[in-house]
Amino acid sequence: MTAVSAFLLAFPSLFSIINPIGGALIFGEATRNVAAADRPRIAGRVGFYSLLVMLGALWGGAYVLNFFGVSLGALRIAGGAVVALNAWHLLMTPDRHEDRRRRERDAPPEENAGDALELAFFPLTMPYTTGPGTIAVAITLGAERPAGGIGLVAFFLGVSAAAAVNAGVVWIAYRFAERVTGWMGNSARNIVSRLTAFLLLCIGVQILVAGLGDVVAGWREG
Repeated sequence: MTAVSAFLLAFPSLFSIINPIGGALIFGEATRNVAAADRPRIAGRVGFYSLLVMLGALWGGAYVLNFFGVSLGALRIAGGAVVALNAWHLLMTPDRHEDRRRRERDAPPEENAGDALELAFFPLTMPYTTGPGTIAVAITLGAERPAGGIGLVAFFLGVSAAAAVNAGVVWIAYRFAERVTGWMGNSARNIVSRLTAFLLLCIGVQILVAGLGDVVAGWREG
């Protein structure tokens, strides 16, 4: 596998599950009480933390699974189920974050006091941006690595570049979240949410089917 093919495999998979546009809508609401000067810094940290999470899952996730004796098929089934269920919930209830946004909007100032940068990792990076679904997809991609040699180096260069580009897109989307939300009306946000949810549902089902195929193949060989 070449670096380009690895990039083309990893980038759309990670991009779809991360959903930077949908995340920007949440970011804009979560930081609405934060000083305007701090928002770009928070966006930069979220992008950086997201890159670390993706690289950690891509590089070391498969080894962690081996250490705990978890098969790739089990990971695919669990990860696919998580992605599919979350996507189904988002598809059926596109305004599922409305209650959270309302609580944040109505919260008194003292509840939002403190260092705003603490929001960058939790909850903006985990679980809003790179949550369990993203980690499961990244680990699954990392488990597809070649056995060794030049192919292994090219693979990790490609998937790492895909993670870096996705992190850059997250940073840009969050950096200009206020403008993004300003351009989009309620109808446009609902349409984007539904289309993204349907794509995520397809990805989750595909991961789940691949995991079931691995399990069935293992039973037949046994």
